Amino acid sequence: MASNKPQTNQNNQQVTASRVATKGSKKKKKRPVLKAFLFIIIFALLVVVGYGAYIVIKGNEALKDISIANNVDDGGGKVTIPVKDSVKAKPVTMVLLGIDQRKGGGGLNTDVIMVAALNPTTKKGAVIAMPRDTKINYQDRTRKVNAFYANFYTAAQKNGADKNEAMRQAKDGMKQLLGEFYGVPFQYAVSVNFQGFMDVVDVLGGIEVDVDMRMRWTDSHDGTNIDLHPGLQPLDGKQTLDFVRFRQSKDNPNASSDFERNTRQTVVINAILKKMMSLGGVTKIGNVIEEVSEDVHTDMPSEEITRLLTTYYNINMDNITFMTLQGKWSNPYVEADAQSLAEAQQLLQSIISE
Repeated sequence: MASNKPQTNQNNQQVTASRVATKGSKKKKKRPVLKAFLFIIIFALLVVVGYGAYIVIKGNEALKDISIANNVDDGGGKVTIPVKDSVKAKPVTMVLLGIDQRKGGGGLNTDVIMVAALNPTTKKGAVIAMPRDTKINYQDRTRKVNAFYANFYTAAQKNGADKNEAMRQAKDGMKQLLGEFYGVPFQYAVSVNFQGFMDVVDVLGGIEVDVDMRMRWTDSHDGTNIDLHPGLQPLDGKQTLDFVRFRQSKDNPNASSDFERNTRQTVVINAILKKMMSLGGVTKIGNVIEEVSEDVHTDMPSEEITRLLTTYYNINMDNITFMTLQGKWSNPYVEADAQSLAEAQQLLQSIISE
């Protein structure tokens, strides 16, 4: 575990990979999954020793589809970054977005918002989740953080941008917004929709999750039908998405807070990563990359994605610190806790400055 991880007493602010691993070590992965991927993080850990070349070759075309950076440089061709300035040599910071797009419903709101930092020298990393209702003041506008991506995307399209350009501009907007919020410049952004998330879990054959409460919710408007019982159990893609999305039930509107959802997200990410790095998951990594190529998009050049894969394939999960930004509900927003935000900023700085 990173020695510089900030300490806190507030409602389990940090969910570390090592804590998760220790708690469930005798039962077969007791957690987790996210919903976005927020997948560059997953991609950063995809390649397992001995399979690196195979995966890079097999996933090469898919990686080109995932990257929306290839056609946005001045010449309209491939974006090239010198090795000395690449993720292979320097720390990288990223914004990770899970977008509420799925069959039968959803939109462009970002139900999952995380930021991450990785250091190629120390092989340490940090992933910070934040409530989707976090209050953000940006460019004279006050909104929930989950509304900004859709605003940026829509504004770009109104100005004549095509789909890829609108995605790129929306990602730029989120990097700038969250960069100001956390006091750290973010280089890249990754988005994944709910369908891509479900596909990843299904390609991996499902994951084991410790469902923490009875979860029951239906919504005929978007086809939501969540029906999970407490306990450690295998979940498929749809069930895993239900697990991380659950927030209320018909008989208890306050069944689960956004803070608990964030904890589930980090727990789930950890479970997906471990499944991918397990013996059974290794053989499916190429299929995962191909499966999500239409549902995951990043402004990181494809060449950099490959470098990221090969640089962090053997990262120790104990060296990744997961943290949830804490706050207080003040209808209709979550007001970020000043101490928690300061700790998040310090954690990110510690990763990129080592």
